[in-house]
Amino acid sequence: MKKNAKMIFTAIWLILGVTLVGCGALEIVDAYWSGMGGGLLAVSVLQMVRYIRYHKDPEYRENVDTQTKDERNKFLSGRAWAWAGYLYVMLNGIAVIVLKLAGYEELSVWAAYSVCMILILYWICYLVLRKKY
Repeated sequence: MKKNAKMIFTAIWLILGVTLVGCGALEIVDAYWSGMGGGLLAVSVLQMVRYIRYHKDPEYRENVDTQTKDERNKFLSGRAWAWAGYLYVMLNGIAVIVLKLAGYEELSVWAAYSVCMILILYWICYLVLRKKY
């Protein structure tokens, strides 16, 4: 994604965050949406600060570019995602059993659906990547 597109998306998130917080203050929306707006507002402000620092500080820019293009970091990131996905499936699988035994039928079903969706997503990604590589 181009740098200008990232700035535009960040500005959109900023505007959406301010709008949701404002609507929450005026009691147009409930606390959930105003909290979501606060989160969007905080993240977009931090992203803007990062972008500004990236463009103004050459040493910071070089450091960020090195981190994003380094093969070791890419490998570690891929492994971390793999571990996170594996642990998610295993923990949700355990949650399905524990919730079922505890009598939380509906939560157990949702946890099972979650495991199924992740495994379907994994299968689709595997098929796509198998053709690509």
